Amino acid sequence: MQDSIYTLLPPIVAIIVAIWRKSAIQALAVGLLLTSLMQAQFNPVSSILTTSDTLIDVFSGASNQRIIIFSLLIGAILMLIKQSGGVNAFIATLSNRHWVKNKRQASLLPSIIGTSIFTDSNLSMFTAGIASQSVFDKYGLSRARLAFLIDSTCSPVSILLLINGWGAYVLGLLDGYALTDTVGILIQTIGYNFYPIIVLVMVYYTAISTRVFGPLKYASSKVEETAEQQVTIIGKTRYMLVPMLLIVVVTLILLYITGEGDLRRGSGSFSVMWAVICAFVVLSALLFIDKVVTAKTWFKYSSAGIKQLLPAVVVLVLSFAFGDAVKAFGTGTYVSGIMSVEVAQIGLAPLLFITAGIMAFATGTSWGTFAILIPIAVPLSLQTGLPPAFLVAAVLGGGVFGDHSSPISDSTIVASIASGCEHIEHVKTQLPYTLVAGALTIILYMLTAFILF
Repeated sequence: MQDSIYTLLPPIVAIIVAIWRKSAIQALAVGLLLTSLMQAQFNPVSSILTTSDTLIDVFSGASNQRIIIFSLLIGAILMLIKQSGGVNAFIATLSNRHWVKNKRQASLLPSIIGTSIFTDSNLSMFTAGIASQSVFDKYGLSRARLAFLIDSTCSPVSILLLINGWGAYVLGLLDGYALTDTVGILIQTIGYNFYPIIVLVMVYYTAISTRVFGPLKYASSKVEETAEQQVTIIGKTRYMLVPMLLIVVVTLILLYITGEGDLRRGSGSFSVMWAVICAFVVLSALLFIDKVVTAKTWFKYSSAGIKQLLPAVVVLVLSFAFGDAVKAFGTGTYVSGIMSVEVAQIGLAPLLFITAGIMAFATGTSWGTFAILIPIAVPLSLQTGLPPAFLVAAVLGGGVFGDHSSPISDSTIVASIASGCEHIEHVKTQLPYTLVAGALTIILYMLTAFILF
């Protein structure tokens, strides 16, 4: 069954279950079990052993362990900030200094933060989400809107401003071909990478106009009804600002150190994990010194925050396991086989974009998609005479498009965690925007190929 049309069945079933049951955990669990069952030729004992091995592999990976740790600790930090009154103090500061005084400025806050921090997409989403949750609640803006703004800002910016791990990864994939200037090609992809550009335009239009469409329009009323019910406890602004700044600063320092002077080559998971640990320790020390918490209340708030994010972390673990399983099953290899069909030059970039989108949507990973399709796009460009940057950009944009639309993608899961939004609601409300942006991108690739090449 491997490397055949049957490899599409587990991702399709997982997506159907996610939409039907509105549960990412159930969808990923069913998809993982089905993949293992098919790999084991429907032998139930072997499939259970394969599933167990896949889950063990997720926990044995150092990078995955770090992501799990900092995701749980983020919950503890958020709860401590909230219970200490740091959130309300931050809102009061913004209001008193007239930085955020209406819905438009509240919407611009995560958009600007997400655009500014492009070294690591997870760091960008966590920082923008945590800093904006309370502001969105105050002005009656839904968490689904916040999830859309940070998810539609952080990954698109990371794939456009490539001074980060994304850029280093793509450069590595471009090595080994008859290309004279891989860095130059990487820079040229920015102008051809239409999908993230369109999405960023949508983000700033949404933030400035405060208008939303589709399911997101109806999600806006949910917080408005409950926002007034919150108990106001004013603490100190530093209870929120200090941990947020520490996460950013320590992450950048550690990216520099682990990358041996090159931020792009640093370890993102290692850097973010230790930055979050540092922020948690310093915040805890501040609260103890100011006698805001006792050992008992500190433990109570921290454990409550971790417990609150536990379901999201379970989704994260299952998404890693499912992604590894479908990769081993050959889903990506089969989808990439579509490219073996002869296509007119005007259709190459659109087809690469669509194929990358389907692959990333089905597997939940854009980086895995890049690894499979860039080695196809570069030879195609050399054979057809089309600029390598043009076809590589189509793969990059398609990967982000599929990843952006998929309910099993780790980036959509992280956006849900960072914004405090229910995961399936985030996926459902964001999907119309990604589909419109994807359709416009396909049209632009066809027009560009027709006019310029």
